[in-house]
Amino acid sequence: MDLSTTYLGMKLKNPIVPSASPLSRSLSTIRKLEDNGASAIVLYSLFEEELNLESQTLDRYLSEGTDSYAEALSYFPEAPSYHAIGPDSYLEHIHRAKKAVDIPIIASLNGVSTGGWIHFAKQIEGAGADGLELNIYYLPTNMDLNGAEVERIYFDLLQDIKAEIKIPVAMKLSPYFSATAHMMKKLDNLGADGLVLFNRFYQPDFDLENLEIVPHLVLSSSVALRLPLRWIAILYGRLNADLALTTGVHTAEDALKGVAAGASVIQMASELLHNGVGRIGEILAEMSDWLDEHEYESLDVLKGSLSQVNCGFPAAFERANYLEVVRSFSPTFK
Repeated sequence: MDLSTTYLGMKLKNPIVPSASPLSRSLSTIRKLEDNGASAIVLYSLFEEELNLESQTLDRYLSEGTDSYAEALSYFPEAPSYHAIGPDSYLEHIHRAKKAVDIPIIASLNGVSTGGWIHFAKQIEGAGADGLELNIYYLPTNMDLNGAEVERIYFDLLQDIKAEIKIPVAMKLSPYFSATAHMMKKLDNLGADGLVLFNRFYQPDFDLENLEIVPHLVLSSSVALRLPLRWIAILYGRLNADLALTTGVHTAEDALKGVAAGASVIQMASELLHNGVGRIGEILAEMSDWLDEHEYESLDVLKGSLSQVNCGFPAAFERANYLEVVRSFSPTFK
């Protein structure tokens, strides 16, 4: 079965791409990811704070949600195995990863402000990265900051990065914009090569006994798939940028749904962290079996078949779906 796909201008053997996570900190695990079928790897994120900790331009960002980033270091267990290593080591890791495997290596920067740190993207390109994923999450707690100003942060960041490098750039985003479709279209127009939907937000918990706010990591489940699935289906066929689905992918069925919605690649992390990197090969085999049983010639034939532009009932992606779900529910009381 032909499972090949194209993402960020790169021909990949299949759509399964491990997303940014602690798994990519070890070269041995990177090799195992390739051996088990990963078609590309997104490296763990290097944080803006690690590059520009003392910059005054970051003061308000550091005080408005440092621990809200989807890969905030304090949210991962066993901190010694997921510690900040700094920019020089990150560049060396890219260089070694490229030598260790034959699949594309996509670097990841986690930041939100414009400033001198973005010039590090040029060094990432020089280290041999095949692409760059900008993992962006900014929590706008400033009550004087309006929606247009928040969006401008993302636009400026993309433009500044694109001015620095020639390798493809993907934007990993949250769903929390007042006009999500317009936001994605604008980023597409500004030159984003890919859109990764969606960034998971790790919310802090409250410790009532000690009256403390504590980090709390909960890995995703397949239920989380529905939000990115819906938006990818809405956006497919309307943008030039490739679409990547992340969050909630745990089974072959999840991955196939993502492709049917219109995703070029399916990013995974929680399933691999929980059940091991061997799950990639199992999921790929199950995807092939399903496509064969349903008489598909290739994965590409399935792509976008359930998107809004190809759906016989396009209103199902909007308010009509809400109405139908509500009306179809019948509560049962004992």
